Amino acid sequence: MRVKVEQLSKSFSGVKALSAVDLEVADGELFFLLGPSGCGKTTLLRCIAGFEQACSGQIYLGEEEVSAKPAHLRNSAMVFQGYALWPHMSVYENISFGLEMRGLDKKEREKRVLAALRLVQIEELAQRKPNALSGGQQQRVALARTLAVEPGCLLLDEPLANLDAKLRAEMRLEIRKLCKDSGLTGIYVTHDRQEALSMADRIAVMHQGEICQIGTPQEIYRRPKSRFVAGFLGENNFIEGQLRSMQPGTIIIDTALGDFRADTGHAGLKEGDAVLLSVRPEAILLGEDKENCLEVRHQQVEYLGELAKHLAKGQDGKTLQFYEMNPSRQWQNGELHKLHVKAKDIVVLPLE
Repeated sequence: MRVKVEQLSKSFSGVKALSAVDLEVADGELFFLLGPSGCGKTTLLRCIAGFEQACSGQIYLGEEEVSAKPAHLRNSAMVFQGYALWPHMSVYENISFGLEMRGLDKKEREKRVLAALRLVQIEELAQRKPNALSGGQQQRVALARTLAVEPGCLLLDEPLANLDAKLRAEMRLEIRKLCKDSGLTGIYVTHDRQEALSMADRIAVMHQGEICQIGTPQEIYRRPKSRFVAGFLGENNFIEGQLRSMQPGTIIIDTALGDFRADTGHAGLKEGDAVLLSVRPEAILLGEDKENCLEVRHQQVEYLGELAKHLAKGQDGKTLQFYEMNPSRQWQNGELHKLHVKAKDIVVLPLE
């Protein structure tokens, strides 16, 4: 089921939570709302679900405009951060209860509950009480309860936040597979960039009640359109400079670290503009090259097994971060080193 939001705004006691938000989620797409706490992502999800009434704008589920409809009349279902399971009921009863409240007969309830249990692979837990389940098992019950309703759209509000790191990583794969196997449209709220990058078909990055950028995980990570998006999606080196020249396929930027060449820049840039270069640590490579070379003095290393994170000081006195994959060599603080960056890995943004 397609989900569409047009010019949606919401305020609480005069404080703007959402500001004229537009987005469209395709049928069967797993779409993420990513951003820091207080950015409006959960408010947007709750408006789509019907738990919050927007001040203005429209919400469409499929072809139906549902902005004024209560939550129980919308073809959607929500999975919350807290699992909200009835402690005195078995797993089976927890899943069946919502169906009973919707007026489904016993035979239909049994069919849907068993199908949902199979889908989340917990058939053997049907008669257990929630206090006899692990966190991951409780999360599966919450998902099964939602799926049993057979919604057109699945809304997930930070469903993995209460799980440990190992279980979160496992559940990421399971939830994505579940959505894809069932063909459900999913809208998933998180502040965890790894969740978004590893699970999403597309991501909307939110900040201060607005959507900053929408794109695939690769587009958002590799080609951010603002300093906020670049910084929120991962560690970064920001280098200020001035755009010296623009030719098709080549941009030259003057910086205190030397000249840099990039392949493309932000739309609307022109020669003479103050710009900001965004360079991911993994894009800074050891050794010299024909272009975009840096001479740095090594400061410190953080060994993490599969990689080492290095800090080094550039000619302008500012600290740069770069990664060394499969590290094996010994580094001495104060040593001079040559580094380089490929033109395709430099993002040129307007200086805000």
